[in-house]
Amino acid sequence: MTRRTFFLPALSGLAGCLRPRRRRLNVFNWSNYTARQTLPRFERETGIEVRLGVYESDEEMLARVLSGNSGWDVAFPSNYYIGPMRDLGLLARLDHRRLSRLDALEARFARPSWDPGLDHCVPLYWGSSGILANPQLAPVPEAYSSLWDPLYARRITMLDDPAEVYGAALKKLGRPLNASAPADLQAAHTEALRQKPLLRAYLNAEARDLMVAGELAACQTWATTAQQAISSAPHLRYVYPEDGFALYADCAVILRESRRKDLASLFLDYLLRADVAAEIAAETFTATAIAGVRKLLPEPVARMETLFPSEETLRRGEWFEPLPAAAQRLRDRLWTELKSA
Repeated sequence: MTRRTFFLPALSGLAGCLRPRRRRLNVFNWSNYTARQTLPRFERETGIEVRLGVYESDEEMLARVLSGNSGWDVAFPSNYYIGPMRDLGLLARLDHRRLSRLDALEARFARPSWDPGLDHCVPLYWGSSGILANPQLAPVPEAYSSLWDPLYARRITMLDDPAEVYGAALKKLGRPLNASAPADLQAAHTEALRQKPLLRAYLNAEARDLMVAGELAACQTWATTAQQAISSAPHLRYVYPEDGFALYADCAVILRESRRKDLASLFLDYLLRADVAAEIAAETFTATAIAGVRKLLPEPVARMETLFPSEETLRRGEWFEPLPAAAQRLRDRLWTELKSA
């Protein structure tokens, strides 16, 4: 090796050291919640690299960020997690000066009950949970109470989510979705124990693939997941249960631990753009909380009742709310007992 050939690699390495490091934002989101171009376009427009991680439940997300040292900057908890996460000191206060498009939200999401001032979250997506059914395999269950019928034994799944499972049990019993009295939670737990022998499993996104493959007669699932399955298997049907169902909103938050809050704000403002929201809704079948976007969607998507139910149907729904701390601890304990039973 001559001195020159030794010297050139050394210079090359030095140049690499001196090259400005690209700014990076760490985004922790639900699976299937971004369109193919959502992140690449943001990276092209801003020069900010995005590292995306995905989760399948609020519980999984919370477990990962609870330490306050997770490395994530942005997450998307459901509305009933906003209060508890704020009280735990996990959420940063949003700087509205950096969110120029907040007024793009639909009126019902501009001052939501879980964060009226939008101090800690931006509601971006919303939906329902209900029943996805395969009419080729069994009669379509029209109510949650039907999912306790032995007719469906070992051919149904429930969500792997305590709020959803106990919520369905409460609706079967004719009680409010957010009932928090110990007697109500214990009654819901008793119903869930009765149902468990009929279940194939507690599953979230995995149930979609089983439904498409024809391995389940029905499953409790989220509207977004249901529509993804229906798009692959059009004979499947999504049911808004007659005995009531849950409504939720998934909200963008900046974690308090983030050291890149300026980049995170830029990302949240980007997600509020109508064209970005329309692309996400069209590709992932997620109802958007941004006003006017529905008219930008392809007509078949804009007319999907799975995503956009009528006002009459919506009146049977109830928004999830956070439970009082004591009720939350009780439900967590009951859920652990249910899963291990």
